[in-house]
Amino acid sequence: MIKQYFMFFCALLLLQAAAFSTAQAAPEHSPWPGGIAIIDIGSGAEPPVVTLGDKPMMVMARDKRWHAVVGIPLDTSAETMTLRVADEDVEVELVSRAYREQRLTVKNQSYVTPGQAQLERIGAERKIIDTALNEFRPVPSDGIELATPVTGPRSSSFGLRRFFNDQPRAPHKGMDIAAAAGEAIVAPRRGVVSATGDFFFNGNTVILDHGQGFVTMYCHLSAIDVETGQALLAGEKIGAVGATGRVTGPHLHFGTYLNGTAVDPAILLAE
Repeated sequence: MIKQYFMFFCALLLLQAAAFSTAQAAPEHSPWPGGIAIIDIGSGAEPPVVTLGDKPMMVMARDKRWHAVVGIPLDTSAETMTLRVADEDVEVELVSRAYREQRLTVKNQSYVTPGQAQLERIGAERKIIDTALNEFRPVPSDGIELATPVTGPRSSSFGLRRFFNDQPRAPHKGMDIAAAAGEAIVAPRRGVVSATGDFFFNGNTVILDHGQGFVTMYCHLSAIDVETGQALLAGEKIGAVGATGRVTGPHLHFGTYLNGTAVDPAILLAE
């Protein structure tokens, strides 16, 4: 497996090295659950291959040095994680972070306790979503800072331990941006549409692949204006704000992922 990823990275070397002289925008090191570890890994002519377990990690140039960019799982309780950088192990210290509770009331009880047919649908949709979120497309990284996909108040709901009708459910793995139904949603940076669909919980959904395991997701749309495989530039329209799926009103659920791991969009969004 590692050899396969090494071959992928070999395809990057010339293109990524050519971009090495240009500093890339990146957020700060945020080594907590749901955060992003940004690790200086040297200044060689070519980007080192970085893995966590058997998964490749993003490598980008910043201030004329290479940096590994790693999403940290929201549910981790570990105090450290170990990256493999070329032929060496690099230990990264993590810090703890507590997240609050959120209690919501949903009128449609099937969104709290789905029936058998709905569970089968949810399982099939989960496979589509997981495949898109775990894609690793070996292209040079030009940074991970994001523009705002839609204008509106941003919630601080990432990581909240959620209860629907007093039933505990998975923590919230995104940011909710309040906006009126029909407001345009745009790509926050260039990418390729890796999946679209009308999903049980997420409603109308678009997933964008920005390369090297960096993925963004847009849920509850009223309309989808892109197709799978379509390349987008920053600012191009994806769809419109809606209230499809499990929602209490119109808004955009905005998810950001690195190496298949949900990370807090607030870390990535430009002010």
